[in-house]
Amino acid sequence: MTKRVSIAAQALEILEQLEVELKAAQLWQAQPPSLQALQSTAPFASDTLDFHQWLQFILIPTLNQLVEQRAALPNAIAISPMAIEVWRGQLREHRQIILQLKALDELLDGHHARH
Repeated sequence: MTKRVSIAAQALEILEQLEVELKAAQLWQAQPPSLQALQSTAPFASDTLDFHQWLQFILIPTLNQLVEQRAALPNAIAISPMAIEVWRGQLREHRQIILQLKALDELLDGHHARH
């Protein structure tokens, strides 16, 4: 009998691996950006943060918090296309990060219908 792993548990595993890959690529920061930069309303906070900062300081903590609170996770998500666009010309160097984002996109895409 196989144990079914919840969407939330799978999301946490992907987020942990994403952190590992960001650190391996030396894109993990010890210090957070300013509070003002984190309050951007632009998609991916692209007007105040680099994409990897958005991943570290907005996406990962937000999804972790949703899981901890047992709140609904996003049902339609497409982060990997943005990663491919941002890192165009550097895809090989960022391949593992992009693969984790693609896994997250695929996990969350339409997951509400699977419950």
